[in-house]
Amino acid sequence: MAHAKNHDYHILTPSIWPFIGAVGGFVMLFGAVLWMHGVTAWMFWIGVVAVLYTMFAWWSDVVREANTGDHTPVVRIGLRYGFILFITSEVMFFAAWFWSIFKHTLYPMAEYAGTEYVPPVIHPVDAFHIPLLNTVILLLSGCAVTWAHYGLVHANDRKVLVNGLAIGIVLGIAFTGLQAYEYGFLLNNEGWTFGGDQFYSNFFMATGFHGAHVIIGTIFLIVCLLRAIKGDFTPERHVGFETAAWYWHFVDVVWLFLFFAVYLWASSAV
Repeated sequence: MAHAKNHDYHILTPSIWPFIGAVGGFVMLFGAVLWMHGVTAWMFWIGVVAVLYTMFAWWSDVVREANTGDHTPVVRIGLRYGFILFITSEVMFFAAWFWSIFKHTLYPMAEYAGTEYVPPVIHPVDAFHIPLLNTVILLLSGCAVTWAHYGLVHANDRKVLVNGLAIGIVLGIAFTGLQAYEYGFLLNNEGWTFGGDQFYSNFFMATGFHGAHVIIGTIFLIVCLLRAIKGDFTPERHVGFETAAWYWHFVDVVWLFLFFAVYLWASSAV
């Protein structure tokens, strides 16, 4: 009885994953520098594998802790606060790209670079074909995830949970496929080169990082779908699914800002 747990907190056992993740992140970054200098790419990919394996193993431990009762109400509050802070950091990340887009649109190089500056030929991106379709797809996927959340929390209907997650995943994959097609068209038909002009550099960096977040979010939803099929999540205990839904809605909102700022406003200004 002297060692009985008399508090709501979960004391973590020593874990190797923070150290492995840090080493993998350093190797990935150092390898990326070597790759950019034309030395080698293998160190970068070793770091990527180490980081991905750390993510899988570490989060598997977190899922195991949730299923064995270690995630008490106090712990679940902490997990929610931590994820809110993570999303806040992501907001700041994308704010930097929006700042760059607005700055180079409002104050283009040709206005203050002198008469010797030769502005690049920029082909505005048409917002009313693939980008508009992708906007509808991503909003519908957000609706599907919300439907899944309603099915779990309010109706306690696991069929709705599974079907909503499956629909959201399919729409997320469709979004990624269409964006890859759009990138291929721009690169092959518009003659764009990285760093050749501020508009396309901002365009590809902002929408490309958003696309990476869509892929991460889709994987997040796939994990939740597999857990839901196994019987995880209850109306009272579903932090993993809740944070996945928050992340997916964040991706939706960022895309709406990108659509209006990059595809509509910035494209019309170049």
